[in-house]
Amino acid sequence: MAIKVIAQRRVLKIGKNPGAKRFVMRPDLYTPIQEKKVFAEASTRSGIASGVIKAAWDAAGEVIRAWATEGHSIPIPGLGTMRFSVRSKAVENLDDVKTGLITTRRIVFTPSIDVKDELKNTSIQITCLDEDGNVLKRVTSGDSGDVEDPENGNTNGGTNQPSNGGGNESNGD
Repeated sequence: MAIKVIAQRRVLKIGKNPGAKRFVMRPDLYTPIQEKKVFAEASTRSGIASGVIKAAWDAAGEVIRAWATEGHSIPIPGLGTMRFSVRSKAVENLDDVKTGLITTRRIVFTPSIDVKDELKNTSIQITCLDEDGNVLKRVTSGDSGDVEDPENGNTNGGTNQPSNGGGNESNGD
């Protein structure tokens, strides 16, 4: 399997070179998989009835939502952990602290080592298109496979590049 990406030539409208033509990458989105298909596949792989898997998953979802809203970092077995967070503006004075400083509520997901390794070891196939959608060439990845780490703001290659786009974050951890 490979992750499919489209690199299409477009005229930049913002940034350092507005009006310049550049190849802009985006994921080649697949069609969403229906929930019942996920339960059916899990049932086939585990030998557990899909209705039982759905009931267990629904119960786990309720627990995850409840504990996450209490400020816990929740393990999602086989996938990683998730927690709620906020992005906010910083102020100097105590009297200026108020809920209006919160600019965004966030869900932070940190994949497990196994999930990161799976992503790192999955090739990426890029299809290059011109402005009209005509295929110019196809490329298969030869990159290092570094995976962004939202908890530490870097990749597993240790480049220490911020992953959150800047700003201040407070999460109550």
